Amino acid sequence: MRKRIRHRHPAAELNITAFMNLMVVLVPFLLLTAVFTHITILDLNLPDPSTADANKPKQPPYELLVTIRKNSLNVSDNRGGLIKLVPRINELHNYASLKETLKQVKARLPEQTSITILSEQNTRYDDLIQVMDTARSYQTLYEGEQVFAELFPDISIGDAPKL
Repeated sequence: MRKRIRHRHPAAELNITAFMNLMVVLVPFLLLTAVFTHITILDLNLPDPSTADANKPKQPPYELLVTIRKNSLNVSDNRGGLIKLVPRINELHNYASLKETLKQVKARLPEQTSITILSEQNTRYDDLIQVMDTARSYQTLYEGEQVFAELFPDISIGDAPKL
């Protein structure tokens, strides 16, 4: 009979250099991406479908509307109707005039924080974002510093009624 002789092999060393190189590149990239993702999030107030018809108050709350049309921006409310029609200038929407109109509305209704933006079916995405940014806040000087003053930060969006 023969005896089997077992040879002991030394433990193999793991080479993790390639893995460490990957982590050195991947971790900063993921951290930077996470910050940009956080910045681009917009909080929208969408109606709850289950409570749409359940609790209708007798007097509906004040609702400010901005309707994005092909040739104009219409600022209106649910009580008095059209507040101002802001026509296009040189084939572009006039966001400066919209901002001034919204500042005047905010001066009359300082407690109002919500606004509804209605857009036609073929509205450009950039136009919708520009109106949302215009309605949310504006830059002003306060004690010698540029600050953002709040206009209507609670934004809801929807489809504009057809003319």
